[in-house]
Amino acid sequence: MASKLLRAVVLGPPGSGKGTVCERIARSFGLQHLSSGQFLRESLGGGDEVGVLAKQYLERGLLVPDHVITRVMMTELEKRREQHWLLDAPLHCGDCTGFPRTLGQAKALDRICELDLVISLNIPFETLKDRLSARWVHPGSGRVYNMDFNPPHVQGIDDLTGEPLVQREDDRPEAVAARLRKYKDAAKPVIELYKSRGILHSFSGTETNKIWPYVYTLLSSKIPPVLSDEEN
Repeated sequence: MASKLLRAVVLGPPGSGKGTVCERIARSFGLQHLSSGQFLRESLGGGDEVGVLAKQYLERGLLVPDHVITRVMMTELEKRREQHWLLDAPLHCGDCTGFPRTLGQAKALDRICELDLVISLNIPFETLKDRLSARWVHPGSGRVYNMDFNPPHVQGIDDLTGEPLVQREDDRPEAVAARLRKYKDAAKPVIELYKSRGILHSFSGTETNKIWPYVYTLLSSKIPPVLSDEEN
């Protein structure tokens, strides 16, 4: 392992392939892929103050506000000061997970660490719209299927449980355009912050497999890989 710790963030709109890119980075470079959603679920079952607060919002059918997510993440990241890690930030409205999603969260992150690398995925609007409109999920596990390139074995049915799949309200075609406009507004100040610091690296394209080699090369210049690009 390299002596210098690497802390990175992957930014991108819903449907940009962030999850796939993060999984490949984590596997190829030995970084922990940290999930704010997972930490939030753990805090809900822990009975601590922030978990109780978050539960109150969820029980009322409300999104967990940014300041609560920030407290959850600050607690978890404090425990990982001596570790490599990777954050996945969707930066879109209508979802309380992902970190940092807002300028306030980005500045809170500054208080405990200095990011080394921010990757921004730029995918054409029409590609995102098509991907999101074809996306269905298994509510119980969060497994995501895409009817174009990752369909279930049986249409409308989860492969592992046999339970029905659903389409999120904000993945329906009529909602996607508004969702992507909100993303653009939310993302701009966060992207500008990291661009001004010289740590933002943007990658454009329509296919994750074509973007990935460039991401791999960038990461390889910062930290030795544990898997070759071919192995991944």
